[in-house]
Amino acid sequence: MSGQIAVIGGVSFDLPGEDFELETPFGQVMVRRARLGSREVLFVSRHGQNHLPPHRVEYRAILWAVSQAGADRVISVNTVGSMAHHPPGSFFIPLDFVEFTRSRKNTFYEDRAVHVDLSQPYCPQVRLALAGALRSAGMEPFEGVYVCTEGPHLESPAQIRMMSQFGEVVGMTGYPEVVLARELELCYASLCIVTNPACGLGQGALSLAEVVINMQRSLEMARDVLARAVELLPKERHCDCRKALEGAGL
Repeated sequence: MSGQIAVIGGVSFDLPGEDFELETPFGQVMVRRARLGSREVLFVSRHGQNHLPPHRVEYRAILWAVSQAGADRVISVNTVGSMAHHPPGSFFIPLDFVEFTRSRKNTFYEDRAVHVDLSQPYCPQVRLALAGALRSAGMEPFEGVYVCTEGPHLESPAQIRMMSQFGEVVGMTGYPEVVLARELELCYASLCIVTNPACGLGQGALSLAEVVINMQRSLEMARDVLARAVELLPKERHCDCRKALEGAGL
């Protein structure tokens, strides 16, 4: 079944439903048939049951699986720290990204040159739906640049000072999902939940317990925003994501 919407969930984020397993060239993926409001969606837990750290997640398997299952739009839920004083519990929609990862497989094309265009890394149609959903829920949609680090350690204050010159939020899971989705001609956008000030910007050391607590406080709102967003998405895709491979190969 084509034309479905997939949600990739991060820390603590879940949607109830019926699981089925898909085999991909990159490993097995557990996919769930779930609902958001009146819409049926596909759901994948990014970290899995054993909570793999960000640098060990097989992002290729996840994107391949949701595409194989019939999705052509993907909404990713990510937790982030703010480098621009966004309050915990607020929501951020990336417009662009910068990445400082090292060990992650970031392409499906290992044996040929394919250079997808990233002039608009995140699908404008899905971003617009997320922003509209936040406004209809009475929240301000913050937007800007997402910076992805390798992890699993948190960033140092010096790293945050450097990255805050060109980004507003920092996380560990937004890349390479965004690029892999483009290589599969999927529409992709991210709903980021701000859980904390970035390292060195808060009072004292960052507590992971604080991150989890702030995330859990935002879960119901995140589900509500996603339910609103999928209703706002037009039935047809009119963005360039659907033809990303045209002219991209050598």
